[in-house]
Amino acid sequence: MSRNIMKNETIPGALEAVLERTQDFTDSAYTSHEHREAILERSDRLKLELDHLLGLYANVMGFERASLCPEVESSVNACIDAVKELSKNLANAATHQAQELNTATKQGLELVNQIRQQAMVSDINRLHHTSNAFQDSIDHILEVCKLLRHVAVSETLQISAKFTEINLRVYGPQVITAAKTLAAYPGSKIAQENLEVFADMYQWLVSDVTTIVKDVLETSQGKPEKQVYMSLPRPGKHGTTSKPLKSVRLDVDEQEKIAKSGLEMKLITNEMDAETDKWQESNNAQVEENNDIVKRAKNMSAMAFSMYQFTKGEGELKTTQDLFTQAEYFAEEANRLYKVIRQFSYQVPGGTNKKELLEYLDKVPTFVQRLQFTVKDHTVGKAATFTKVDNVIQETKNLMNVISKVVTTCFECATKYKIIMPRRVRIPCATLDGPLPNQLSPQALQRLAISHSGTLPR
Repeated sequence: MSRNIMKNETIPGALEAVLERTQDFTDSAYTSHEHREAILERSDRLKLELDHLLGLYANVMGFERASLCPEVESSVNACIDAVKELSKNLANAATHQAQELNTATKQGLELVNQIRQQAMVSDINRLHHTSNAFQDSIDHILEVCKLLRHVAVSETLQISAKFTEINLRVYGPQVITAAKTLAAYPGSKIAQENLEVFADMYQWLVSDVTTIVKDVLETSQGKPEKQVYMSLPRPGKHGTTSKPLKSVRLDVDEQEKIAKSGLEMKLITNEMDAETDKWQESNNAQVEENNDIVKRAKNMSAMAFSMYQFTKGEGELKTTQDLFTQAEYFAEEANRLYKVIRQFSYQVPGGTNKKELLEYLDKVPTFVQRLQFTVKDHTVGKAATFTKVDNVIQETKNLMNVISKVVTTCFECATKYKIIMPRRVRIPCATLDGPLPNQLSPQALQRLAISHSGTLPR
């Protein structure tokens, strides 16, 4: 055992950091008495074993071949055993809480439904009581996320748990805020829509929590981690290669950055879905459910969602080339939607609504062009490809954001002026030599020749 490892200022500092994390388990109101006592007992044992080891090593440090002393070796093994026992007890406590999480999440979803109903009828007293219960449910889930982050066996899962905890902490309480706003203004359609958006977002957040819990528990039992980042195959004949893809590890900063980008993408798709749902829920006979604007906007939302899944190592997009190809389709669909809405704008009478629509619409070609330029940028190496992945997601998010505003304004114009919407025109499937097809499919991805080199998901 080398002296630099056994320095007194190194090991006690590491022990202090470990014990500080164990306090999250012992201080948690949801940790059972049995688990708390077991963790405290193992923590005390670890401190005693480590103190014994440091004292023993200090006594023999000046002697030649001190590191080969049997007593030192035995003390080291005792410390290792104590660490393993403490780790096992921490994992057991987290697992126990995770197993109870299903009840907590179901209760949270039920409370959201109650909050929605009470806000609509302005039942302030019940809303206050239910909101407090909902906040307690959120706190419980946050507690589990924090403990799972401590026992996660990989950086990827630790970061996923961290961002899931952050998202829930930030967006969960927004359900309460939106409900109180609706209760104060029960006739406001905007307040009602706002509450629906945050209620849907909470459901998505709970789904993420459930996924993280499952992944952490599976990996703690020795199962392989689900999220794997792979390099791209080099171009060969017909864009194929017989060489297997190689795993690539992202550092912590890269993982956090791509997780943040993915979250922003998901939030934008939520907004787009909320806007397109308005069309289908409208009682106005002039606003047809199968109009071209809604269909193309939903198609773009689905593409953006698959890019969000890519940042989590899920979905049909397996490599960075798949992501770049999807972004190309996304830009093409935005161009088609732009042309449809441009024609629609001719039917809108002059005034504030038309001016707002055209202001948003005129931004679309610029964002489309920026995304296309980013996709075509040639990269070599992990760092450059990672930067390109992040840039592509950011540009897709920016384009999605302006499209969402355009679709919102279109709906307002169609409703206000009772404009008959353009119907969907069937676009035949294209060949590789022809225009890009309307929607990405796994089969099309396999046929595409890969023209980029680099690394990254999945």
